[in-house]
Amino acid sequence: MSNNNKQIKFIDFCAGIGGGRIGLENLGMQCVGFSEIDKSAEKTYRAFFGEDEKNYGDLTKIDSNELPEFDLMIAGFPCQTFSVIGQRTGMKDHRGQIIFSLIDIMKAKNLKYFILENVKGLLNHDGGQSLKIILKELDKAGYDVFWKLVNSLNFGVPQMRERIYFVGVRKDLVKKNCNFKFPEPVNIPDLTNYLVDTDEMQLDEKERAFDTFLKYLENKYNKGQFLIDKLLKEDYLVLDTRQSDLRLYRGKVPTLRVGRHGVLYVKGGKFRRLSGYESLLLQGFSEELSNKVKGKIADIYLLSQAGNAMTVNVVEAFGKSLLKFIN
Repeated sequence: MSNNNKQIKFIDFCAGIGGGRIGLENLGMQCVGFSEIDKSAEKTYRAFFGEDEKNYGDLTKIDSNELPEFDLMIAGFPCQTFSVIGQRTGMKDHRGQIIFSLIDIMKAKNLKYFILENVKGLLNHDGGQSLKIILKELDKAGYDVFWKLVNSLNFGVPQMRERIYFVGVRKDLVKKNCNFKFPEPVNIPDLTNYLVDTDEMQLDEKERAFDTFLKYLENKYNKGQFLIDKLLKEDYLVLDTRQSDLRLYRGKVPTLRVGRHGVLYVKGGKFRRLSGYESLLLQGFSEELSNKVKGKIADIYLLSQAGNAMTVNVVEAFGKSLLKFIN
């Protein structure tokens, strides 16, 4: 870790369980606070980072004067509607929009840098208008912005997860004739190193859930397509029990999402549910951190929280690109 990066202080906004924070801390940056309103996510965050961490709460109500000095903002902000923005006479019309609250903080603190993340859907949201507005407002706030749609699968985790990342640098800090280089893809790691939980997560034949699964295989979308015995012969075959049709994956898992708890895989001739611990590993959280919450926070929470998190490896890769650009 370079000492230079030690001086970069950041606040973790829309923090979730801190995937973005870990990515930046891996580069030697220093977190000086976080902002998260979901109580169960905050509980996991504190289990990872300690009870003393300062939560600044609802970022739409934050008084910037109460924030400590910091250089960089990281935030995975929600994709909200901007449809009435055409008639805007100023930012005050849209106080409810998280992105505008983030921009207010950037301006109030004269921040040097930011890394923001959003879902792929933002590309076509309101026919592409939302993205245009966000980029325009960030430009007006005084930042050069570099953005790209990337897949976590290309950054060292075997999970298909497309997200847009924005890196911003205050215009007065941008060196002339210096190009921002996006991170290069790396090889997909071995899925078997991630599906490692030994806890009882088997889908047992005696469970009602197993009956439900059998009925699901016989619905109009899946009928006649899948034989249980054949499925159970292939270790580490991943099954995504979507609302209608079953999808199979090899060597990777589908996007982890909030409310998506229907990912199964085959191991030792049994179907197993993806555990909360495994979902954290698939988002780039270390075994050491993941073990802090394993068995202490219920799987149903961890699965949702992992589904809402930023992939640690992707944030770290974009953080490295930022450091190369500014140093």
